[in-house]
Parts: sequence; C-alpha cells; structure tokens
Amino acid sequence: MYNEKLVELKKKIIEFASLIETMIHNSVTGLLEKNLELLEDVIQKLEPRANESENEIDEMCTSLIAQFQPAAKDLRTILMVYRMNSDLERMGDHAVNIAESAMFLIERPNVKPFIDLPKMNELVTKMVTDSITSFINEDVALARSIGASDAAVDELKDKSSEELIECMVKDPETVERAMHLSRVLGNLERIADLSTNIGEDVAFMVAGLVTKHHKNEINPIAS
Repeated sequence: MYNEKLVELKKKIIEFASLIETMIHNSVTGLLEKNLELLEDVIQKLEPRANESENEIDEMCTSLIAQFQPAAKDLRTILMVYRMNSDLERMGDHAVNIAESAMFLIERPNVKPFIDLPKMNELVTKMVTDSITSFINEDVALARSIGASDAAVDELKDKSSEELIECMVKDPETVERAMHLSRVLGNLERIADLSTNIGEDVAFMVAGLVTKHHKNEINPIAS
C-alpha cells in the first residue's frame, strides 16, 4: 500500500512539472511570437490547473507522512516532493507574470530586438528540464550541474537590464515597455533560481547530500 502511494505521488509531481514547463514555454513563446492565444492559455486555463495540482500534492505528502511515518530516504523523498511542489507552483506564478507583461508588450513596438531573451529562455528551459530529469532518474551528477547555468542566466539578465536602462534614458517613451520587459527577465531569472533549488533537493533526496550554501563541498547525511 505504501509503495503504491509513493509511486502515485511521484507520478503526480512529474505531471505537475510537465504542466509548469508548458506554462513557461507558452508565456515566453507567446511574447516572442506575439501569440495572444498562448498567453491567454497560461492565465485562464493552465494556472487554475496548476493551483489544483499543488493542493492535491500537498495533501498527498501530508497524508503519507502521517499515515506511514517513513524514515531515511523515503522520508527525504516525500520532503523533496513537498518542497519541489512549492518551487514548481512558484515557477507557475512567474510564468503567469511573464504572460501578463507579454500581453502588454505584444500590442506595442519592441523596445529593442530580442537577442538575449531567447538565449536566456533556452538556458532556463534546460535548467527546468534537467531538474525534473534529475528527480526522475535520481541523477545526482545532473542535479548538481544545474547551478552552473545559473551564473550564465544572471549575466544575460544583467546585460539586458543595462541595455533597457540605456533605452529608457535615450527615449522616455520606452519606459513602460522597458519595465515590462525587465519584469519578464526578472521572472525568468527566478525560475532559474528555483530550478537550482530543485537540483539541490534532488541531491539531498538521493544521497543525503547537502549542497545548499556549500558550492565547493558535499555534506553527507546518514541514510
């Protein structure tokens, strides 16, 4: 009974992750391709589904711990899913923020050509996918590699932010559009941070390795 419920919990979190990946993809693609339908889909259809999934998974985690009092790796797995569930829900919120700003932006001329945004989106998308894959395959090496992309995302975000400031200084009429685009960049950066969190939690779940706040060392925890 317990093993079946744990398998079901893992299945639910993987399905939730897939939904969040779709939300992120649709929000950024909607902006880049000026596709209003994709943006409306994120806000009107996918977000309510994400909220339902988060509540369901929270309840499943609480029930498993209360009913079976798991220990060692089993307990770490459930706690990992609980934390991952929260991180994924926050990713969904950031995707909605992107979609909202995109709906404003697609009706107006671009502040500047989209050069760094597609690169940033590609990196962030890979980080999200790798975090989920590391969980599915219990791949500690992949999980620990995710944080390496975070610096590249930060660098692209900072570069784009500086360019947007220059645009606003040169042409005050771009301020509102530039602020919305800056909001898009900031939300993508936060999704990257949350992907890194998941990678750290996967390392803890699989091998009891504490990597958070310890970039150059590994702290094993007895299993």
